[in-house]
Amino acid sequence: MVTGDLALVLHAHLPYVRSAQAGSLEEDWYFQALQECYLPLLTVLEAAASDRRQQPRLTLGLSPTLLSLLGDRELNARFLPWLVQRQLLLAQAPAEHQMAAQHLAEQLATVERQWLEHEGQVVRRFQQLQQRGVLDLITCGATHGYLPLLRQVPEAVQAQLVNAVREHQRQLGERPLGIWLPECAYYEGLDQQLVAAGLRYSVLDGHGLLHALPRPRYGVFAPVCSPAGVAFFGRDGNATLPVWSAREGYPGDGVYREFHRDLGWDLPEEQLQEAGIGSRRPLGLKLHRVTAQGCPLEHKQPYDPAAAAERVEQHASAYLRGRATELAGLAGSMEPLPLLVAPFDAELFGHWWFEGPQFLAALFRHCHQAGVRLVTLREALQQRPSLQVCRPSPSSWGQGGYHTYWLNDSNAWVVPEWQRASQAMVRRVNRGVANRHQRDLLNQAGRELLLAQSSDWSFILRAGTTTELARERIQRHLDRFWRLLDAIDHNRQLPHDWLQAVQREDRLFPKLNAADWVTPPSG
Repeated sequence: MVTGDLALVLHAHLPYVRSAQAGSLEEDWYFQALQECYLPLLTVLEAAASDRRQQPRLTLGLSPTLLSLLGDRELNARFLPWLVQRQLLLAQAPAEHQMAAQHLAEQLATVERQWLEHEGQVVRRFQQLQQRGVLDLITCGATHGYLPLLRQVPEAVQAQLVNAVREHQRQLGERPLGIWLPECAYYEGLDQQLVAAGLRYSVLDGHGLLHALPRPRYGVFAPVCSPAGVAFFGRDGNATLPVWSAREGYPGDGVYREFHRDLGWDLPEEQLQEAGIGSRRPLGLKLHRVTAQGCPLEHKQPYDPAAAAERVEQHASAYLRGRATELAGLAGSMEPLPLLVAPFDAELFGHWWFEGPQFLAALFRHCHQAGVRLVTLREALQQRPSLQVCRPSPSSWGQGGYHTYWLNDSNAWVVPEWQRASQAMVRRVNRGVANRHQRDLLNQAGRELLLAQSSDWSFILRAGTTTELARERIQRHLDRFWRLLDAIDHNRQLPHDWLQAVQREDRLFPKLNAADWVTPPSG
């Protein structure tokens, strides 16, 4: 007997890593996410949807920058050559990893076959799953801008939301009603701007609801409605910790595939160079298992796909038993059916946790037998027409729960740069331009401003990984923004080659309109 619902919510996002130069590190990020996460996820969803015994349900956020990459024909034409390159390198794996190499080779061949079969139309496949009721596709900020740090210029938040909705509708043919707030970050009053953009529901970390005013009657186990009319769902820690935590959860199990050990570090440099890879980097070719917590990389043991597949079934069953027990304990003390919301980065499934798509497939197969009903967020709202009105608390799902991960000694310098550029954009838009050419320049300036606001670069600066790349990306887009604005303000002619290169490289959001930054009339 069903005693409650489980809403799995995945957030699929990459920054706009398009590069005019093939083989870049950023391009690798995208192609690896395609190979390891997005395409396997589609395969799992399509297979479950075709099985009458299953009722797969998933809320999936597709960020506008990811949609732009998925819809870029020129970029995606380079995916198959990239895949062939990986297949050739995999053939050079050491003999002791033959079983793992064969398993990975089969996965790469499946990805290649399905890519050709569907002609690379990834967006269309997501769209079809939404039409079948399997997916509820929601949006995000246009470039994943961290909205609490943009709020000093409300028009900057407005442009992030308006362009997100517009790009989602352009690519998927339907306006989104839900949004995954970038980093689940909320500030008081944001709900009013969400409503103005036509958005009606979102997800917050648990304390975003638990610290709401008044305190929600049912905690995180039922959505609440903000004063402006936006429904907010709260993350349930019990439903998420076993899946995302490498230390305390399933991905850290010793039989699962190790993320950090990669042929990109193990193969001789001569073999990498012969394959056209100029420098050492992760290739997405991993043949070792976790082995044990704290085990040094050089002591990792070979990966056994059969043992991992068996463990996936065990973990999926344990997860469903845990959720069924949790729901049964809540059902006696709640009038509505309890709802568990489990939000994750989509890239956890397949990229960070290689077996993640198999885990989802097992959930879809066994949830009914376990007495757990899967729902999308949209379905959950339709089943709960009456919601308690609460003011959500400022929050995020970052370390510390608020905004410090994106505002600290490593990245705070960029916040006044965003504000200065946003204010200049608003002033210029409110004044208007003299001709069509200047309007085109202002539209491109808007793209550069949005790209500079991506929270991914701030995250990288704080994490201390590819910090030079992140800093260069921010500076590149800000420099382009100011150069374009200067050309408008002073009626200067820009070098034709420079302008063409910028428009070719940063060509996302074809329907962007500089008027998205206009100041709304007061009152």
